[in-house]
Amino acid sequence: MREDKRPPSLDELGARLRKAQETHRPSQPSEPQSRQFGVAYRVLVEMLAGVIVGGGLGWLLDEWLGTRPWLLLAMIVLGFAAGMSNAYRVTRQYAARAERESRSRNGAG
Repeated sequence: MREDKRPPSLDELGARLRKAQETHRPSQPSEPQSRQFGVAYRVLVEMLAGVIVGGGLGWLLDEWLGTRPWLLLAMIVLGFAAGMSNAYRVTRQYAARAERESRSRNGAG
């Protein structure tokens, strides 16, 4: 004799699904990790902006003065140097903030 098994109702399936989602919820990135992503993104933007702005200014000056491609190359190098300088400044600020937070956590502990 065969037992008739009825399939679970949609409400039961929904409850089981919610329970499974709660137990297997993906972890959110921690605050320091998300801050690191923000700093990395800012460094990338600083580097790209320096090269793009420097290249654009160099191209415009070359067109205006007829010195093609020398000012373009010089301004790309200067833009790269400015981007590196800005990226270094940003990472120094991040490191100083992280050091202050580390000291405050260790001092409070």
